[in-house]
Amino acid sequence: MTADVIDSFRDTPDERLRAVLASLVDHLHGFVRDVRPTVAEWESAIRFLTATGQACTADRQEFILLSDVLGVSSLVETLNADASGDTTEATVLGPFHVTESPPRADGDSIDLVGRGEPCLVTGSVRAAGGAALPGASVDVWQCDDEGFYDVQRPDRQPPGNGRGLFAADEQGRFRFRTVVPSHYPIPTDGPVGELLRRTRRHPYRPAHIHFIAAAAGHRPVTTHAFVAGSPYLDSDAVFAVKPSLIRECALVDDPVRAAAAGLPNPFRHVEFDIVLRPESP
Repeated sequence: MTADVIDSFRDTPDERLRAVLASLVDHLHGFVRDVRPTVAEWESAIRFLTATGQACTADRQEFILLSDVLGVSSLVETLNADASGDTTEATVLGPFHVTESPPRADGDSIDLVGRGEPCLVTGSVRAAGGAALPGASVDVWQCDDEGFYDVQRPDRQPPGNGRGLFAADEQGRFRFRTVVPSHYPIPTDGPVGELLRRTRRHPYRPAHIHFIAAAAGHRPVTTHAFVAGSPYLDSDAVFAVKPSLIRECALVDDPVRAAAAGLPNPFRHVEFDIVLRPESP
């Protein structure tokens, strides 16, 4: 049967699609032979996948969440990343990049609520050889100090809170004001949450800020800056933590620096430099 199903795709014009389907059928049939599910178990799996799709909305992507907790998202990012170690490591997109980040000017605040511990984030976007990448785009998004994204609490956070799209300056530098994010649980009110409960896994992610950096002639990178000392760094529910991405959230007690940054004193400071690999020929 497996050979017949694979052969049924023989006329697929797209060579890559034909190869992917052949591999999918081969591995999927192998999985079924290994597990030997009952009809009731197969029906339960169909209901789970159906419920996962039904949980998706314009502001929520339950299938990405499922991919995350199974480690698939992190594996895809790792397989597509530069293995040389010279560039910034990639990690998961996550389920909350569901709305466009509003364009903001250098040094603007992405905190529209005014609650939480103030923080200045600075960094640069460079090429693997060290050259600055002026005008590089830096898309950022994060949860608030209570662990929620704007789309999760539209009654308490205005749209765009915790989000910003920045352009690096002539030296490839960027900076923005925000608040220190909290660790938080991924959404557990859907099918993925039920899966975690049945397997006795916790749903928590360590505190982090998401980044997508891109520049002409270079491959974009989707990554995180993880807050050093945050709970769950060693047991992230979506397997996204990489040691190279952990950053100190240093306390700065300096009224002059605070005034220059437009923040109250004291404040926290995170430095996060991003190195992009060149596009393949």
